[in-house]
Amino acid sequence: MCWTKRTLDVLMALLLLLLALPLLIAVAALIRATSKGPILYWSDRVGENNRIFRMPKFRSMRVDTPQLPTHLLSDPAIYLTPIGCFLRRTSLDELPQLWSILAGDLSFVGPRPALFNQDDLVALRTELGIHQLVPGLTGWAQVNGRDELSIPVKVQFDYEYLQRRSFKFDLQIIGMTVVKAARGEGVQH
Repeated sequence: MCWTKRTLDVLMALLLLLLALPLLIAVAALIRATSKGPILYWSDRVGENNRIFRMPKFRSMRVDTPQLPTHLLSDPAIYLTPIGCFLRRTSLDELPQLWSILAGDLSFVGPRPALFNQDDLVALRTELGIHQLVPGLTGWAQVNGRDELSIPVKVQFDYEYLQRRSFKFDLQIIGMTVVKAARGEGVQH
C-alpha cells in the first residue's frame, strides 16, 4: 500500500483527536471559566500557494488583542488570559489545529502558516518557492528557534525544509517538536 503524506496526516490527526478528546474538553472548560470570549480564536493565515484560510487555536489572549505576531506586541504578557501563558508554554493552544490538518489546510510538518498581514514573510517564501508547500503544525524553523527567529532566518530554515523534505526528515522534526514542546522552548509568553 502506498502511504502519502496526506493519508498519514489524516490518520494521525484522527487518532490524536480521539486520544486528546478529554484534554480538549478540559482546556475548553478552563478557557470558558477564566476569561470572557470564545474558546477558539480563528486566525487568518496564509496557506499553500498563498491562499488565505482560517486556522483555529485555543484562545490564550484577551479578545481585545491586536492582530499582530506576538513578537510585535509591545508587551504581550498584558494580553494573556489567566491560563494563556500555560497554554502557550505547553503548546496546548495548538491542539485545535488538528482540525486544520483534517481539512487539508495544514500538514503535521511544513513551514508554519504566516499571519495574513506578514507581507515580508510571505514575499520571501514566495520568492524561494516555499509558498507551494502545505504549511505545518510544526516545522524545521519551529524546532530551531520558533518565535525567537528573525524572519530571514526562519525563511532559510523553511527553504532548507523544502530542499530536504522526506518522511524520515518529517519524523525527525516531529520528534524534536515533542521534546521542545515538553520543555516549553522557544515560546514567547
